[in-house]
Amino acid sequence: MSHALTFPVPAAGSLDQYIQSVNRMPMLSEQQEVELATRLRDEGDVGAARQLVMSHLRVVVAIARGYLGYGLPHADLIQEGNVGLMKAVKRFDPSRGVRLVSFAIHWIKAEIHEYILKNWRLVKIATTKAQRKLFFNLRGMKKDSTTLQPAEVQAIAAQLDVKPEEVVEMETRLTGRDIPLDAGSDDEDERFAPISYLPDPQAEPSELIAEAQLAHLQDTGLRNALASLDDRSRAIVQRRWLAEGDSATLHELAAEYGVSAERIRQIEAKAMQKMRGMLAAVV
Repeated sequence: MSHALTFPVPAAGSLDQYIQSVNRMPMLSEQQEVELATRLRDEGDVGAARQLVMSHLRVVVAIARGYLGYGLPHADLIQEGNVGLMKAVKRFDPSRGVRLVSFAIHWIKAEIHEYILKNWRLVKIATTKAQRKLFFNLRGMKKDSTTLQPAEVQAIAAQLDVKPEEVVEMETRLTGRDIPLDAGSDDEDERFAPISYLPDPQAEPSELIAEAQLAHLQDTGLRNALASLDDRSRAIVQRRWLAEGDSATLHELAAEYGVSAERIRQIEAKAMQKMRGMLAAVV
């Protein structure tokens, strides 16, 4: 039905004109409403659906105006409410004796609520049913902008059938201000912006896993490379490069093995070359 219907769409630059236009549209009598809804239900009459939608656009405008406190564009709220209205018209059953306006309010509000929850903050602040109830009722239940007192918290929790700590948490979320990720170059406190203390990109989980795997391979490869050396070469490399304390000098090893320092250097160089080749194959 949404593809077949066309009606005025609120635009940012002409919102006042849109509101004036929908307010001039005539309201339907109960008899007209039943006739149109019956034609839609029984015959799939798109023209009847369009008349039902058009005559109730003013209702959407009025409902959307009640959600302006969330800082979202009025035109967007109206647009989402119109989607809810169209869903209501599609599901409306005139035989139940209920006027369309009463039936449609639920669908209009549901679409607006969903839009607000998705767009009011980057981080979703209401995910459970209790949190949603709090989100849309707490502001209206607060007497002023001051922090709720314990007695007020208890009263609201009892009225909404939620836990007092959930009331406190939601109040904190609603009153908290959004902080820009990057303070901007003209901000004296730029170095304290969240972007400054976010984890290093290299600390991303997949990067850490890859680094751990590489370290494991290198450790295994190092052990295998050392094991491939003869005893003297392995001892020289370990004491020169892998000793926990001070490494042995060429002259110390030369005196121990009874050869020249140059010979120790040659043995070391040959062993290191062999190990590099094995480690390169591992990585």
